[in-house]
Amino acid sequence: MTDGQNGSGADESARREQLRANLASVEQRIAAACAAAGRSRDEVTLVVVTKTYPASDVKLLSGLGVEDVAENRDQDAAPKAEECSGLNLSWHFVGQLQTNKVRSVLRYADRVHSVDRLRLIEALSAGVLKAEREPLGCLIQVDLGGESGGSGSGAPESASGPGRGGARPADVPDLAAALASAPGLRLDGVMAVAPLRGPMAGRPDLAFARLAEISSRVREVHPAATMVSAGMSGDLEQAIAAGATHVRVGTAVLGARPPLG
Repeated sequence: MTDGQNGSGADESARREQLRANLASVEQRIAAACAAAGRSRDEVTLVVVTKTYPASDVKLLSGLGVEDVAENRDQDAAPKAEECSGLNLSWHFVGQLQTNKVRSVLRYADRVHSVDRLRLIEALSAGVLKAEREPLGCLIQVDLGGESGGSGSGAPESASGPGRGGARPADVPDLAAALASAPGLRLDGVMAVAPLRGPMAGRPDLAFARLAEISSRVREVHPAATMVSAGMSGDLEQAIAAGATHVRVGTAVLGARPPLG
């Protein structure tokens, strides 16, 4: 074995131990948050957001027991998912999704958290039927920042705007009805990101409480839509306190991300 190979093996071992320690820290935070909220630990699923990190990290995470990983850009996710196709992983797509990326995303995603407009629902349904694949789990992304984002009547296809995406709260019932009746799709629940602007900016506790209210109203009509995807590295405790069932954690597990070029 060459020195280079030795170095590579040592690097992989060091990275594995770093990820193991970070996962243990995040697990401790989740467990403590569940205990503080009077919830069972098994009510919350950790989804590790692996965006910008290589497939090698995904493989290490799988070896450490991670079962749910998330990506937000199809151009990065598609080759990564293909390289990791032999692993026992559920892939979550959490970014703003343009309809021209639907076909690619449907090749690997088990669940899309960012459904925010009728046109996307229609495209996903048609794509699932054409691919003859299993039903796709879908969550409605809700804009809690006071911006219109997507809407039931359709939103711009560009994902380059200043908002984080999402449907207006007033549009959620119509989108939920459309999702629930769309062939090939399954309405799993709602998702949100703590807003950077608007009256709840800097108050993830208020934002996630609002998401819990929206989730409750959706479940009144669609009882199986029990998922609440909320909370990231900096605010997972507030999300769990408000009833999140899935927390999307990246930096706290994988480390600070390099800036995108």
